[in-house]
Amino acid sequence: MWKQLEMGLRAFLLIASRIWTCLCFTLKKQTRAIIQHQSVKYDIFPLSPLSRHRLSIVKRKVLVLDLDETLIHSHHDGVVRQTVRPGVPPDFVLKVTIDRHPVRFFVHKRPHVDFFLDIVSQWYELVVFTASMEIYGAAVADKLDAGRGILQRRFYRQHCTPDFGSYTKDLSAICNDLSSVFILDNSPGAYKAYPDNAIPIKSWFSDPNDVALLNLLPVLDALRFTADVRSVLSRNLHLHRLCNVQTGAASRPRMNDIGAGLKPKTDLDILADSVVTQVEEPSSLESSSDSSVLVTAKDKRFKSRIPQRMCN
Repeated sequence: MWKQLEMGLRAFLLIASRIWTCLCFTLKKQTRAIIQHQSVKYDIFPLSPLSRHRLSIVKRKVLVLDLDETLIHSHHDGVVRQTVRPGVPPDFVLKVTIDRHPVRFFVHKRPHVDFFLDIVSQWYELVVFTASMEIYGAAVADKLDAGRGILQRRFYRQHCTPDFGSYTKDLSAICNDLSSVFILDNSPGAYKAYPDNAIPIKSWFSDPNDVALLNLLPVLDALRFTADVRSVLSRNLHLHRLCNVQTGAASRPRMNDIGAGLKPKTDLDILADSVVTQVEEPSSLESSSDSSVLVTAKDKRFKSRIPQRMCN
């Protein structure tokens, strides 16, 4: 009798455990769906007089944007990509003709890309520079622009420089003043001739919870106040990794971080720190009690603070 009671209790606990696991999985799935589709905003407060003056004496800068794996990801007919989960609908489908053959491209937009373009277009002149063919790149840029007129200048594969089977991008062809132009690209090889004019971003394929574009907003908000973008971007840790790739050396964390038992800073952490250092004004000119700008969302991963004087 006791054995039957014990077996019954074990069976009950096993069933209860499985039901609880199923409920937790469903709850987490619904939570992720809510986070993915919730509204995100970047609060913009009026500039202080000092910030307005500083912004008026620096040149408006040019932000060059890559397309594939930076702002979007796409695949075409007959190609099965493991990076795109089956059943995930594309944001839009492009029908283009390449070498007299019709091809359909299924394009997925990186999370928050429309919001990102809305915000940064207020701060920078935006330029699209892709190594893709013009017939494809122009169609993607048209969809991202959506009639807003923010992606007017565009450069394609024919504007790139062939480099051992890949392509590099000449930023001087976009703007002669290299102090006022920089590129956002997932491929270090594309900007290896201009490492001091680049912000790296991880490649995106299908992650619906990606917030890389949101995380860049405080950095881009601050960078427009600098007289020379290279004074900030040259301090980014990704330059050391780029040099290691070019010389064949393996990238590794900094020894002082390892010796201190600390987690090495990411590229974005170091870049954000350097931007704040470059644009900060003397405390005697402006009170340190300024309110701050906040990337607001219920998910704490979206939150990031920068001084008010860096915002517009």
